[in-house]
Amino acid sequence: MSSSDIKSLGSFVWSIAELLRGDFKQSEYGKVVLPFVVLRRLDCILEASKPAVLDMAATLPKDMDDEARDALLSGVVGANIRLYNESRFTFATLRGQDPKDIHRNLLDYITNFSGNVRDVFLDKFLFTDQLKRLNDAGLLYQVFDRFTQIDLHPDTVSNLEMGYLFEDLIRRFSEISNETAGEHYTPREVIRLIVSLLLINDRDALTGTGVIRQVYDPAAGTGGMLSIAEMEMKALNDRIRVELFGQELNPESFAICKSDMLVTGHNPENIAYGNTLTQDAHFDRRFHYMLSNPPYGVDWKKYADPIKDEAAEQGMSGRFGAGLPRISDGQLLFLQHMISKMRHDEQGSRIGIVMNGSPLFTGGAGSGESEIRRWMLENDWVEAIIALPTDLFYNTGIQTYVWLLTNRKDKARRGKVHLIDASGERFWKSMRKSLGSKRREITPEACDQITQLYAEMLNGDGDWGDVSKIFATTDFGYREIRVERPLKLAFAVTPEGLEALREAKPFEKLDQETQSAILESLESHLAGERWVSRAAFDTALSDSLRAAAGAKVSAPVRKAILGALSERDEAAEVCTDAGGNPEPDTDLRDHELVPLGEDWRAYVQREVLPFVPDAWVDESYTDAQDGDVGRVGYEINFNRYFYKYVPPRPLEEIDAELKALEAEIAGLLQEVVE
Repeated sequence: MSSSDIKSLGSFVWSIAELLRGDFKQSEYGKVVLPFVVLRRLDCILEASKPAVLDMAATLPKDMDDEARDALLSGVVGANIRLYNESRFTFATLRGQDPKDIHRNLLDYITNFSGNVRDVFLDKFLFTDQLKRLNDAGLLYQVFDRFTQIDLHPDTVSNLEMGYLFEDLIRRFSEISNETAGEHYTPREVIRLIVSLLLINDRDALTGTGVIRQVYDPAAGTGGMLSIAEMEMKALNDRIRVELFGQELNPESFAICKSDMLVTGHNPENIAYGNTLTQDAHFDRRFHYMLSNPPYGVDWKKYADPIKDEAAEQGMSGRFGAGLPRISDGQLLFLQHMISKMRHDEQGSRIGIVMNGSPLFTGGAGSGESEIRRWMLENDWVEAIIALPTDLFYNTGIQTYVWLLTNRKDKARRGKVHLIDASGERFWKSMRKSLGSKRREITPEACDQITQLYAEMLNGDGDWGDVSKIFATTDFGYREIRVERPLKLAFAVTPEGLEALREAKPFEKLDQETQSAILESLESHLAGERWVSRAAFDTALSDSLRAAAGAKVSAPVRKAILGALSERDEAAEVCTDAGGNPEPDTDLRDHELVPLGEDWRAYVQREVLPFVPDAWVDESYTDAQDGDVGRVGYEINFNRYFYKYVPPRPLEEIDAELKALEAEIAGLLQEVVE
């Protein structure tokens, strides 16, 4: 079947959706048409074996073990098919029944599928609800009859072609359902770019006979990433065996993904339902290729407990030992999960994941995000990061980034990270019609160019050098040191200071008589003077308080008095502790980020002391992992490496433009007056 035939078939199926207009919202068309496509495909696959299945079923005892029964009946259908249907009906015989009975007969047909198919239609697609709506609207037989006119037998439409058809339909329905498209649908050009980047250097390894590769998506959605990965691998080698695995939380997306596996001949049991982060359905598996588009900026608070427990109990032997990101964004949890699925054999694994900018730089040194980046970079797993254009996705216009990771780097890439800024105009074109927030698309030519930039490791030279640069992994690391400056305070009894004292909590707890005695003593003995030495003022304060009859002052109250009557003054003496050491002024505390490749002492000597000679580094502020001063952090700031300075326009040009606008406005006003 040619690509034009597939498009023609897709258009015919799409035309069936037009029957739903008026009775269903456009966003609901897919809930009817996609299950029917799956149902028709399965009917075509099972029709020839139906008599044999019914004969076999009649011989089996009713109390037979379900697993054994499934194995026997599936075996009658075919060695590579893991489903069957015990209903007496097929689409052909259903069509010959009284149209008035179509609802009841279709329910019999669906409920007599094997359990793995029944679960898809009844629990995830909720297809019985759609059948009832169609029946109530008087549309059920019309829709069913149109589907009987489609031949989806594997001899007519191969598994690969069926994948193309399913992909085309999912795209169409996602495009007219903009309110949810971004949740379950990744633009196909983005997926093809990720797959192209994953495979470009593996082409030789994927050719030949007996090649088996396992591909995994932990946030599988409708299965688009998995199906396109297989298509691209089959295009390289039609003899390759590709096994697809995934997990999905949304019931409808899971149903579509599992259906795709059913209609394209894959093992549907490899697609699991549930939360990947809390219930890893493939905990015992490792994969050659992993790719995903996890949800952006979605908090994980409601299922945080099992994740925190795993991190605390299993540490680095579990999935989340490197660190936990902030509760408002779980993208780095998915990435850590995927890293835990890497194979440790000679082939290793490759990961492609698309995320927003948060995982690049959110969180300072010591934060969960920084520690996760540190773990990935120090283990030298990050191979490349590609900045994509904005306005690519259906429900968000934010910028996104493709991360490529592997635990089997080529020698030329070891210790390095390749950054590609593919956000510029040369990499995208505007769409003729916007689809939700999607206003741009990556052209096939741009996809090829990005892939070549990555494959050739272009580094800051040539026509594309301004968008392709290579860095050492340590270039993204820094040591955050704490710089202190001495506390310098002057003291005076002022109306504002006394008011601040009255509002201080330790002072408020005193009885009224004691408060009055202290205030009277301060005003009568200390007012009108100014001290630039805390020690001198402290002595004067002690003398004043002794003179206050009955005033017993605790340490908290004394501290409150000193705090209320002081102000910072650069001309004052440095405040010291009991050992005579300068006390730090927390308001003047600063943190400097020293590149990992530089000695922090030399940095302070050059960048700090010339401007604040009295500053010092708090050497107790350390990183437990390396014991050196300061805390190690990692961030990847694309703007820092690819910022292009655009000089402001000349004032004369701006002035001329303003005068032209003024003249135009004056002319328009004149027309109104006339």
